[in-house]
Amino acid sequence: MKSILVPYDFSQEAEYAFELAQELASKAACKLKLVHVVEIPTTQHFNTIGEVNLEENYVDKIFMAEMVDKRKAQMKALEELHAVKPYQFSTKISFGNPYAGIASEITEIKADLVVMGSKGSSGLEELLIGSNTEKVVRHSKCPVITVKQPTKAEDIKNIVFASDFSENSKKVIRELKDLQSLLGAELSLVKINTPNSFENTLVSKKNMQAFIKANELTNVKVEIFNSGSEEEGILEYADDVDADMIAMATHGRTGLMHLLGGSIAEDVVNAAIRPVWTMKFK
Repeated sequence: MKSILVPYDFSQEAEYAFELAQELASKAACKLKLVHVVEIPTTQHFNTIGEVNLEENYVDKIFMAEMVDKRKAQMKALEELHAVKPYQFSTKISFGNPYAGIASEITEIKADLVVMGSKGSSGLEELLIGSNTEKVVRHSKCPVITVKQPTKAEDIKNIVFASDFSENSKKVIRELKDLQSLLGAELSLVKINTPNSFENTLVSKKNMQAFIKANELTNVKVEIFNSGSEEEGILEYADDVDADMIAMATHGRTGLMHLLGGSIAEDVVNAAIRPVWTMKFK
């Protein structure tokens, strides 16, 4: 792990993510970058009869200028505070769409990991607008850890990896092994059996043992867990064993395919209280 990126919007959840990222960066002795994206409002405002409201636009510009100055000062203060840390720290302020800004930064610094806060969303809100976190989880080329509560790296000792243990999981598990090694955590492999996707226990265990051998996994255990759906099963199992983190692969579908098929990983990210590690396998 050479580079960690933290999207930072000064929210409490973003602060939780930043704190976890600092601990990971210290353990890995890698680069840590904070990016804050300032979303630019539309340049013109119209009143009820269709006339351009220049006064409102002027006020918006003053507000934006003051906010940007404030953010620059806050970022500079953070850089000074982290100048003597056991990792190389930097910050950046960009302008425009938050997701686009985060995605661009992931590519630019060749991030090995993104750690970001999430409030979660559900129902109509999730269907219509989703969240920047959800979009990053869906599209990021590197692993993403989402957090909603204070999380200490030293407390992550049991990582639940929910999977079907197919060929698609091999690339994902290689990245997860690195995190497991960094944290010194136990890895719990779990296959969720549902009425619509049932697999004989002996077959599942045979596949999981082959997966362990093929990927040279250590400090690992296997479990078969029955539930009504994959999402419910993952959350229920994580609660049952009091897991410190959930790990999953995501297919990264977009557009109509995503709308029709959804994403188990994104649903878990939205619903889970504990941190969730995800990686796109395509």
